[in-house]
Amino acid sequence: MTAAVARPNIIFIVCDDIGFADLGCYGGRDARFGPVSPVLDELAARGLKFTQGYSNSPVCSPTRFALMTGRYQYRLRGAAEEPINSKSRGSTTLGLPPEHPTLPSLLRASGYRTALIGKWHMGYPPSFGPLQSGYEEFFGPMAGGVDYFTHCNFTGAHDLWRSHEGVEEEHAEEGYLTDLISDHAVDYVQRMATGARAGKPFFLSLHYTAPHWPWETRDDAALAQEIKNNIIHLQGGNIHTYQRMIHHMDEGIGKLMATLQAQGLSENTLVVFTSDNGGERFSDNWPLVGGKMDLTEGGIRVPWIAHWPAVIAPGNCSEQHCMTMDWSATMLAVAGVAADPAYPLDGISLLSVLQDPRQSFKRPLHWRMKHRSQRALRDGDWKYLRVDDNEYLFNLPSDERERANLGPLEPERLAAMRQAWEEWNATMPAIPPDATVSLGYSEKDMPQR
Repeated sequence: MTAAVARPNIIFIVCDDIGFADLGCYGGRDARFGPVSPVLDELAARGLKFTQGYSNSPVCSPTRFALMTGRYQYRLRGAAEEPINSKSRGSTTLGLPPEHPTLPSLLRASGYRTALIGKWHMGYPPSFGPLQSGYEEFFGPMAGGVDYFTHCNFTGAHDLWRSHEGVEEEHAEEGYLTDLISDHAVDYVQRMATGARAGKPFFLSLHYTAPHWPWETRDDAALAQEIKNNIIHLQGGNIHTYQRMIHHMDEGIGKLMATLQAQGLSENTLVVFTSDNGGERFSDNWPLVGGKMDLTEGGIRVPWIAHWPAVIAPGNCSEQHCMTMDWSATMLAVAGVAADPAYPLDGISLLSVLQDPRQSFKRPLHWRMKHRSQRALRDGDWKYLRVDDNEYLFNLPSDERERANLGPLEPERLAAMRQAWEEWNATMPAIPPDATVSLGYSEKDMPQR
């Protein structure tokens, strides 16, 4: 960051289960009503779009552990769940340990105001919670998925919370959840604006549940009672509802950006948009294969958009390889905040790329999953992948759909990448034998992707 630029406000927008090609700026098709994501498309046009960016995991809560800590999620027991489910309420082990330094706790200690508005999904109070991990304020659900109108989770329990006098309390508030999250975000920025203009920056984690199931637009309140016993909503939904859900979120982001502009804060606010993992059953991941729960590209390659007029030149695109935890490191870097030396970051700052999109650096990326014994390594143009007992080697620039397995033609490269993955894996704790995999549906419910 140049000396002339003061520490920016930071808004980290994370949506839930969006596909790589769902947004117009990533090649998404218009809906019946028109463009699906005009606000996000404009942010990309006025900022920097990454085409080779990834999530730390193909499923939600593990990615959120990486986002919070700036480290590979495999270091923490709670992140071994794929994902944490609502039945974990009351657990003292399945969550983000309050003693672990986090992106918000480090920023807060340096003078930032901090808030999480939206989904938490890293354990339940009293053992875990946003206020124990660096946030001053919180509004949203603790669980991985809730109904947009009743705000009840998979077990049927009400799951909407709000901070009050330093603790998280269950909170009842009528409304469509995407709109509630947007409105609370706008209110937060309005309340922080005077301080921000006076040199007291804020960090807002804006974590939408959209477009995660159940498949409800803001006009579908009556549907909530029909699906209350199964909000995974296996018998409902379609691409038209799904696109409208994304559009509702996009509208809310538009209100937030308008608020930043009205408060004179847009120039020096870093806004980053991404998804926690790849798309679900109605998503468009073209040209990628797979989706949520898969280490094929469709499960982990996600949109990354950065907008910061004071630093980022408009209209640029980067092919820099990166993953979620790199953005956590980036946000610490732009704030001038060092990591806790007892918890060194695995993430690498992308600040040099934000300043000059022509910059790039080598960035090997590693993944593993208990589900189907998956493992993956992206290193340069090449990707090593194992699913069940099958190994693959792909050259991604020439084969993004991962259809042409080059392992038999290049056994030495395959062996070298396998060894590199094994050496990395040896630096991580083993997958706990009692870690659970929770699948919402199977081939019995619908054909495979």
